[in-house]
Order: sequence, then C-alpha cells, then structure tokens
Amino acid sequence: MSMLTPPGMGGKYRITGTQYPRMRRPRNRGRILAAVIATVVVVGLIGYGTLQLIDVFGGNGKDPASIAQAAAAKKRECEAASAKASAAAASAAALPLVTKLPETGEVTINVYNATAKSGLAKDTADELAARGFKIGTFGNAPPEYDRKVKQSALLVGGTKAVAALQVVGAQLTGTVTQIDAKRSGAVVDLMIGNAFKKLSAEKATAKTLKTLKARAAQAKASPSPAPSANSGAGC
Repeated sequence: MSMLTPPGMGGKYRITGTQYPRMRRPRNRGRILAAVIATVVVVGLIGYGTLQLIDVFGGNGKDPASIAQAAAAKKRECEAASAKASAAAASAAALPLVTKLPETGEVTINVYNATAKSGLAKDTADELAARGFKIGTFGNAPPEYDRKVKQSALLVGGTKAVAALQVVGAQLTGTVTQIDAKRSGAVVDLMIGNAFKKLSAEKATAKTLKTLKARAAQAKASPSPAPSANSGAGC
C-alpha cells in the first residue's frame, strides 16, 4: 500500500502520476483590463494636453523659430521707423522755436541734385509734389553745392523759412539745415546729397510732423520746455 493511499481504502483509490495541483490565487482579469484602460486614457490625456500647449505657445502649429524670427524682424522694423522719426524731429528741434507749422501746400521747394546720379531732382520733385508741396524749380545744384553735399540732403532757407524748413526736413532723414540771413521769403532749397536714397515713408513723416506740431503748440501756449523728439513717435 502506498503511503499516499488513504487509510481504510484498501488500496482501491490510489493517487498515481507525477503532476500535483498547485495552490495559487486565481487571476483577476477584470482588474488587469481596468488597469490597461486607465493607462490608455492617461496617455491620451497627456498627449492631448501636449498638443494644446504646442498650439498655444507655438503659434497654432507654426514653427516656433519662424515665429521668433518674424517677431524680431517686426521689432527691428518698428525700432528703425521710430529712430528715423525721432532723428528727423530732433534735427528740426535744433531750429528756432516756431508757434505754427505751415501745411505742405503752403511750402514752396526748389529741388537741386548735388550728386553724380542723373534724374534725382525731377523724381524727388515729383514725389514732393505728390505729397502736396509746391515745386518752384528743379535741376542741377549750383556750383557751390555741386558734389559737396555728403549728407542725404542740405536744406537752405532764410529766417522767414524756419517753419517751412521743419516741414521739409520731416520728409527725409540725415539732413543738415542751413539758415541764410541774406535770403528773403520762405522758399526752401533742397540740395540732394550723396547719402540720399529716398524720401521717408509717409507714415514716418506723419509721426514726425505730429511731434513738431505738438512742440509748436506748446511753444505758443507757454515758454516751458518742449516735448521730447520721441513724443508721438511710438511704434
């Protein structure tokens, strides 16, 4: 009788073979399935949140580097326009104070080309006429100025042309203004120089004129210090 044969069985019931049942807890398939589903949901939520963050901070899916470059270019353009307007206003501010600026239609300009480039006088005169100025004459610069103006332009006028000089000076940057006490009237001579490229954009010109008009209005109201050249020239 085998030792595994229960007593009293008389060997009738005998356990044979080499495999025995292992005692272990049954697997909980429901819990495993729930854990898998929860993991998938969490990963999905994380991915969706990441896409939302990219959409918000990345410019609706645009390349962040491209957005940064565009913003930097816009900032440089804004700063350049503001600097030009400020420079023009500061140059005009060096002239004697006036209490009123004339409108462009009240200013007469003679345009002279002091460079070796042909056609500048006529083209510039046409542009100024399109902006409302009266053109007296245009052509080559007199001998005393021909090929001797290094700046973008030299503005020449008499003591009665101080206000008109400021209005003309607002049309381009890098100019030098010269007041000739021997001159009579308010006509302005514009001598185009070697550094001339083109007239300032009308938007920049409008900002400069706004600053100069504010300065003139304050000078008329009181002798207190005038506003800075940056006033009204923001971008």
